[in-house]
Amino acid sequence: MNTIEGPLYAPADAWSGRDDGPGPEHARWHSVVSTGDVTAATSAAGTESPGAVLIGYASDEGVERNGGRQGAAAGPDELRAALGSLAIHDDSPRLDAGTVTTQADDLEGSQQALSDRVRDLADAGHLVVVLGGGHETSFATHRGARDAVGNMGIINFDAHFDLRTATRPTSGTPFRQIADLYDGDGFTYSVLGISRPNNTRVLFDEAKALDVRTILDTELENLTPAQAADLAVKAIPAEGPIHLSIDLDVLPASVAPGVSAPAALGVAFPTLRAMVEAVAATGRVALVDVVELNPSFDIDSRTAKAAARLIDDIVAAHARAVAKR
Repeated sequence: MNTIEGPLYAPADAWSGRDDGPGPEHARWHSVVSTGDVTAATSAAGTESPGAVLIGYASDEGVERNGGRQGAAAGPDELRAALGSLAIHDDSPRLDAGTVTTQADDLEGSQQALSDRVRDLADAGHLVVVLGGGHETSFATHRGARDAVGNMGIINFDAHFDLRTATRPTSGTPFRQIADLYDGDGFTYSVLGISRPNNTRVLFDEAKALDVRTILDTELENLTPAQAADLAVKAIPAEGPIHLSIDLDVLPASVAPGVSAPAALGVAFPTLRAMVEAVAATGRVALVDVVELNPSFDIDSRTAKAAARLIDDIVAAHARAVAKR
């Protein structure tokens, strides 16, 4: 049973990191991120502007229910720490909306709390970036954002389908639950990086029945990053908002040892980075979740640093796309 103590929701703490001096020329995440009112953001020009809002989801209960190794509840704080000293090269607002925590085994309660907060942030026009937590995160985030922006196409970078059917939610059920939300009307799901040996025939059959676009890790293995980026953009709908999900176990274990289920093969980091940046560069991403960081098993913060780089690239690419509108 999950034994995390503390409130269901906690506001963001102050950030810290390397300090090279004052002014935008020295800006890093920790020096620009706002932890105040996150329903509105103010740009460097002093006008209200949508920004990128982080919200943490400290949850291990879904991983435990799915038989994985626990530790992902500590992911949000590690991701913030890894982001803190990364340099900022634009004036787009960055905000931190705090953390929702699963208490004891009340996964369903914390998922509802997260859905409600994601809904409000997305309704304010922000790019919502959720720091997991197990992949149970994605059902809650999608449900909340969909209430605000409508149906979203989903692109998931993951070694697993996460389409399991179970009597209660787990880290293996989120996209099956999302499919149920749509009740056969408008569910659009692509998953890139699937490991054939780590998904049963039942799961492949379920993916086929739901018309899931599936791209194996072996199919990505010999593509250049540019080719993979083009493939990722073709895997999303031509219009409408996008839910971009990254399960860090899609990376090789040598790059991402700190995950709930390390990958023997995985997708090379430059390939993954090119794909997520290309999707973000469409300017249509409404929701991002980065999940399954397990700091207990990380080595030299490799996994956290890789994840932070992906988040930074996504936010920067989205900001550039929005600025061109």
